[in-house]
Amino acid sequence: MGVLDEAFIQAPEHRPKTHLTNSGDYILSNEIPTIDLSSLQDPHCDKTALAAEIAEACMRWGFFQVINHGLSLDLMRRVEKTVADFFSLTLEEKRRVKRDEVNPMGYHDGEHTKNVRDWKEIFDFFLQDSTTVPATTEPEDTELRKLTNPWPQNPSDFREVCQEYAREVEKLAFKLLELISISLGLPGDRLTGYFKDQTSFLRFNHYPPCPNPELALGVGRHADAGVITVLAQDSVGGLQVSRRSDGQWFSVKPNPDAFIINIGNCMQVWTNDKYWSAEHRVVVNSSKERFSMPFFLFPSHDTNIEPLKELISEDNPPCYKKYNWGKFFAARNRSDYKKLQTESIQIDRFKAA
Repeated sequence: MGVLDEAFIQAPEHRPKTHLTNSGDYILSNEIPTIDLSSLQDPHCDKTALAAEIAEACMRWGFFQVINHGLSLDLMRRVEKTVADFFSLTLEEKRRVKRDEVNPMGYHDGEHTKNVRDWKEIFDFFLQDSTTVPATTEPEDTELRKLTNPWPQNPSDFREVCQEYAREVEKLAFKLLELISISLGLPGDRLTGYFKDQTSFLRFNHYPPCPNPELALGVGRHADAGVITVLAQDSVGGLQVSRRSDGQWFSVKPNPDAFIINIGNCMQVWTNDKYWSAEHRVVVNSSKERFSMPFFLFPSHDTNIEPLKELISEDNPPCYKKYNWGKFFAARNRSDYKKLQTESIQIDRFKAA
C-alpha cells in the first residue's frame, strides 16, 4: 500500500480535509454522547434512565459512546496485540486465509465502499461458526449454504483470543439491544427473537499510513447495514460522523477504553426512521497506522425487516416496505470485492411510496 493507485482516489466532493481535522471544519466533537453503563452492574437498576439517554443519542446522532461497559480491559489489550501481530505478517502469509466472493470471511486488502477502494486491510470472522446465509441474491431461490471461518496459523492464539473477545462483545451488544427496546417503549426482549441464527460478524481493520491522505479514505462514507455496531478503536483518530441535522462531518475523539455504538439500517427501518443510521467514514494520515475492531450485530438470514407494528399508526404510517435480511446481506456483500457499475443496494430502495 505504499503508492496511491487511482482506485483509491475519492471524487473531489468526498475527499477529506484532513489538514482541518483539529480545527474549524472537522471538530473534535463532544456532542456525540458518552453514556455510563456502570449502573447495569446492579441487577435491580432502573434501566429507563439509561434508555432515555440512548433514545436522545439515537434520534439526534445515531452514534454514542459507552464507558464502564463491563468488558475486561485486559482482554481488549490482548486482542489488540493479537490483531497487530496478525497484520504485521507478510502479505503472502495473510493471503493464505484470503476471502473471496464464495467465502466472504477471512483476510482482504481490496474492499470497496461506494465503488472506491478503501485504504485498509481487514480480517472478518462470523460470530457463529458456521453461519447460514442464502446461496444467491435471487428472491425466489430458497437454497442456503453454511459458511465457516478460515483461521490463520499465526499468531498461534489468534482463534482463541478472537472467539473469547467475540463472546464478550456479543453480551454487550445484547445489553444495548435491550436498552434500545426499552427506549422505544417496548419490552426489553422485543427484538431478541430475530437473532436465533444470527449472521453477526466481527472485523479487524488496519489502516496503514497513506502517502496522500487528502485524496483517499480508510473507509468511504456509508451507513451500516445491520442492527447495531459495537466499535473498539485505538488512540489514533480517524472516525468521522455525519450529523443528522445538517450533514456536517464531525471527528470522534478516540477513547481506547470506550466502545462507540452506532445504529444500523435495520434499526432505522424497525423504528420507522425515528432512530438514525448515520453515514460515517474513516480518514487516514501519512504517519500513523490505525486499528479498529467493529462487531456487527446482524439478524438471522430469514428475518424480514419492516417497521415494527407497535410503532406504526395512522399518524405514523410505515416508511419502508418489507425486505429479507439474508438477501439484502448477500447483495451488499457482492460490492465489497470489486468496483461495480452501480452502487450497492441501499435501504432507500425499500422506501414506501
